[in-house]
Amino acid sequence: MLLDGSGYLPMASAADLREAIRRQPEMMADLRLVAELGLPQGCIAAGYVRNFVWDVLHGYASRTPLHDVDVLYYDPDCLDEAVEKAYDAQLSARCPQRNWSVKNQARMHLRNGEAPYRSVEDAMRHWPETATAVGVCLNAEGEVELIAPLGLEDLLSLKVRQSPYFRDTAAFRERVAAKEWLRTWPRQTLIEG
Repeated sequence: MLLDGSGYLPMASAADLREAIRRQPEMMADLRLVAELGLPQGCIAAGYVRNFVWDVLHGYASRTPLHDVDVLYYDPDCLDEAVEKAYDAQLSARCPQRNWSVKNQARMHLRNGEAPYRSVEDAMRHWPETATAVGVCLNAEGEVELIAPLGLEDLLSLKVRQSPYFRDTAAFRERVAAKEWLRTWPRQTLIEG
């Protein structure tokens, strides 16, 4: 089993997802590292959560390799990309086996040619797919919290759907094809239109 060997854990709700993450020592260690940075609205998101869920729902015995670990935060008072690189370096020094990618969502609208985002959640709303727009963090009590501005339904039901806030359908289709999600996780359903 992908989880901890104690058996299959169904994943049909936010509570199930939080419990599945709690059972993953490696994920909890990553979340603690990010929490220790004290980033405003800091979380790990995108493929880190999405791939984990899809691996579990496909019954894979091990995790699909990650290209990088996306760490998000929101600080409108400091838009200097060098600060993000310094956070990358801090995380890499503590956990060099990961390719950390820290991004301040307060400046991502510039790259995307959109109006300024108001929060990490707002930025995630504009990501290409609904199933990718999910983040996880530890709250002040060390409990797992989820950030899912577009909900968890598509992620948990293996649906790849374009976010209603992402307007470039051609880019969405190209991304799905390039990532080869439907080959890697064949139980997926691509929802178009």
